[in-house]
Amino acid sequence: MPLETNYRPLESEAYQGPPSSTFPKRPAHVIHVPDQNQARWNHIDDLDTFFTRVYQYHQQHGFLCMMTRQCLELFQFFFVVTFSLFLVTCVDYDLLFNRSGNRAKTTLLDVLLPAGQCMARPPALVVVCLLVAALFWLLRLIKVCYNFLQFWEIKVFFNVALGISDAELDNRTWYEVQQRLRDVQQEQQMCIHKSDLTELDIYNRILRFKNYMVAMVNKQMLPLRFNVPCLGEVVYLSKGLKYNLELLLFWGPGSPFENNWHLKADYKRVEKRRALADELSRRVLWVGVINLLLCPVIMLWQVLYCFYNYAELIKREPGSLGMRRWSLYGRFFLRHFNELDHELNARLNMGYKASNKYLNSFTTPFTEIIAQNVMFVSGALLAVLLGLTIYDEDVLTVEHVLTLMTVLGGLVAVCRVFIADENLVFAPEQLMAAVLAHVHYVPDHWRGAAHTAQVMHEFSQLFQLKAYFLLEELLSPMVTPIILCFGLRPRSLDVVDFFRNFTVDVVGVGDVCSFAQMDVRRHGHPAWRPAVESGSVWEPEPEPEPEPEPGTAGEAARADHGKTELSLVHFAITNPGWRPPLGSDAYISTLRAQGAREAANMAPGMPAVLEENALFSSLQALGSVGQQFTPLLAGLGDSSLGAGVGGGGSLLARYALRPVAKARGVWAVLSGFHLVSAKQSPVLTGTNSRNILHDRIVPVIERHRTNVIEPS
Repeated sequence: MPLETNYRPLESEAYQGPPSSTFPKRPAHVIHVPDQNQARWNHIDDLDTFFTRVYQYHQQHGFLCMMTRQCLELFQFFFVVTFSLFLVTCVDYDLLFNRSGNRAKTTLLDVLLPAGQCMARPPALVVVCLLVAALFWLLRLIKVCYNFLQFWEIKVFFNVALGISDAELDNRTWYEVQQRLRDVQQEQQMCIHKSDLTELDIYNRILRFKNYMVAMVNKQMLPLRFNVPCLGEVVYLSKGLKYNLELLLFWGPGSPFENNWHLKADYKRVEKRRALADELSRRVLWVGVINLLLCPVIMLWQVLYCFYNYAELIKREPGSLGMRRWSLYGRFFLRHFNELDHELNARLNMGYKASNKYLNSFTTPFTEIIAQNVMFVSGALLAVLLGLTIYDEDVLTVEHVLTLMTVLGGLVAVCRVFIADENLVFAPEQLMAAVLAHVHYVPDHWRGAAHTAQVMHEFSQLFQLKAYFLLEELLSPMVTPIILCFGLRPRSLDVVDFFRNFTVDVVGVGDVCSFAQMDVRRHGHPAWRPAVESGSVWEPEPEPEPEPEPGTAGEAARADHGKTELSLVHFAITNPGWRPPLGSDAYISTLRAQGAREAANMAPGMPAVLEENALFSSLQALGSVGQQFTPLLAGLGDSSLGAGVGGGGSLLARYALRPVAKARGVWAVLSGFHLVSAKQSPVLTGTNSRNILHDRIVPVIERHRTNVIEPS
């Protein structure tokens, strides 16, 4: 049954005014020949792909940059294959390594075989790899040519319909592009099923499949967690595994979706669930077998690409493998529903330093002692060799001296990774507070346990070492078939039930994940409902329903970690012109009202220790993204907001949180909503809305949202 919305039907007849004696009566049928430029984008069949390309065109800086990047990727693949073939077949390694013991001087041309001898008798494995690479390259070439035509159309759309030239593209935010898209809809009716497109409609079309993936990760529907002997619980999601999951579930042959916007009708019928689960299980098995057969070729490509891409970086900065990045699993776990890529990247980038400091604060004393001594010995040997080289450069001609110096330098750099900063203060709870202010989602059992090895290990799965990332990608050709055949196949029935239970048909949009509608009444959690007073818009039930047992339908419909509520507030503030549905609007209004009540009841004279205040740090992030937030920050210090707060002064200063080091602890500080920034888009998050703390500033946001906040 389609989701009820406030969509308006299109008018079937044009308005004809009353007859006039001055003007002749309009004929019953008017033949109208529209302007070709104006009618060019009328009734676009696949709006999902179209809006996605519009978004990619904006984020990737226009037609020239996009096509240059894709052409150079083709060249890069061609270079890797041909250069690897050259190294295998056209180099005389016996002469290069002087295995014959000849003392004569050898030149570079001497070790290269003649052109006719290189490929005279190529090994069978080389021929197979070349055929596979050539086929893949031709497919990529066809795709690039197709993208050229499609993105040229997008370029014309930007220049003509949106009125944005390539020169000014980088000066336009996504929010501005989105508003112009809505204007074009009014003029040309790109979507004929409704006259107006809302911000949520556009987001739902761009993020249709990603919202499903975020929901599946949130509800732990996908086999991404494994108990490995000697390692404990391990989270694994590589690019190859992600590609195969999307191929099976969304756009591949036989997937549950018959096109980009409609789920197959059989998946909506409960009596078909067993047959569909068996069919999905067979497809997963076939895809797993194909991955297993292609494993040697994919593995070879992974090794070559990683070697060419990272060898120079590792040689120059061996410690770079000790740097961290957000894992692919972490990006899905921490992502809001209806959060675009640039919004997610900005939010996670803001939390990078705090996350890095938190994990770097954990050191193993035994490992540090060993690393210090290894670094001492390696440094001493390297210093002697460097000194001898300075005295006489002929030392470098001695066999293996240069190699030894390179290895010793790498050992010194690697050992530094395991040695903690001597000026570092171990304050994990305070650092976790700063992390949470940006990443927003943490499991409940992390409360008060940020100092434990378990929490550190679980967080490192979200914020992994680059070395671990490379290891994941190198093992992906072997691990992906195993996960598909033995992890995903047994869950085929659960996947089918998930699509049936959590898919809604929205008029003008198609089938979307119900979690993406951010309906707090259906997918919200009781613990996240704000406290209300009698007569408020959001009225609780007269008698609270008992908490459902684990595994029941009520619990299955709730998003974990408050993702529904946080996504709703995030989207409402990111898109200030969006009007939420009735239930969601009531929820936001109640939060705003409760924030105003608590702000009016704040006691004066509370300590204003802002430097150790997670809220203040979160607010300071607003100033780092642009001057448009200056009025908002100034508004937080407006004495008019402190009516009833006790006479003048800054609202922040009068209600600064107690320092994290105090007895109340960090989770008392973070029990409410946190205002952070995501690339010109403030976001509200939290873990328990009954104790809303940061929502006291929501009235300030609402006062300035129309003329201050300009999301992108």
